[in-house]
Amino acid sequence: MDFEIEGKWEPLSKDYRVFVTKAHTFTTDTILLANFSAPKSKDICADFGTGCGMIPLIWKSKFSPKSIVGIEIQEQAAWQAQKSVSENGFSDTIKILHADAKDIKKIAKHAEFSLIACNPPYKALGAGIKNSEKNRTVARHEESFALEDLAKSAAFSLKFGGRLCICQRPERLADAMTIFGANGLEPKRLRLVQQREEKAPFLFLLESKRGGAVGMQIEPTLIIENEKGLPSAEINEIYGEYRDGASFSDREEI
Repeated sequence: MDFEIEGKWEPLSKDYRVFVTKAHTFTTDTILLANFSAPKSKDICADFGTGCGMIPLIWKSKFSPKSIVGIEIQEQAAWQAQKSVSENGFSDTIKILHADAKDIKKIAKHAEFSLIACNPPYKALGAGIKNSEKNRTVARHEESFALEDLAKSAAFSLKFGGRLCICQRPERLADAMTIFGANGLEPKRLRLVQQREEKAPFLFLLESKRGGAVGMQIEPTLIIENEKGLPSAEINEIYGEYRDGASFSDREEI
């Protein structure tokens, strides 16, 4: 299906761009997760709930893994992602599937991937006020894809030693670690993210490994803004390749 929708092209770098709309865009969290997961050249990757396709686009342009599958349940978002993949000439590496990641057995082989990323819905089922726009409800609430669903799909489709990388709100950290561990996905690497040094963390980045041994590395906290309210040196390093160093920190979150 082709969509007649109002959107715009935003620079991904000096050579590449991404098509975004009000319904399906990206946030700071997306950029941080793409860089935290950092695929290797031999990785066979998947992005569950790829949205407008930003994570596969960053992976391809910055890390160049062997192959990438972006799975998206919302048809318009999948269309946008495919539009950006085609525009950038990435079709040889990135495949966008309009599908439900819960049905992973229908769309992927057992132990197919060496890396999976997911920016899952942040609100547990029944928590928070639901948005009247369906696309935002799907993105924000575990109505269609709970942490348990993610764990089961990742456990099936990850190779032994394969990595699952997610970003989530701090209040879901205990849930994530418990659920992933129960599904054979051992939490191995954790990084908290704060807007400023004096603020509490608003996000965590977590890497779990299928069949990993017990033991987790806690990385230094990632600070978004310095004492002057400007992007920190690390954020400038992450963002510098995109949009000529412009900050994403003020983007509207989905």
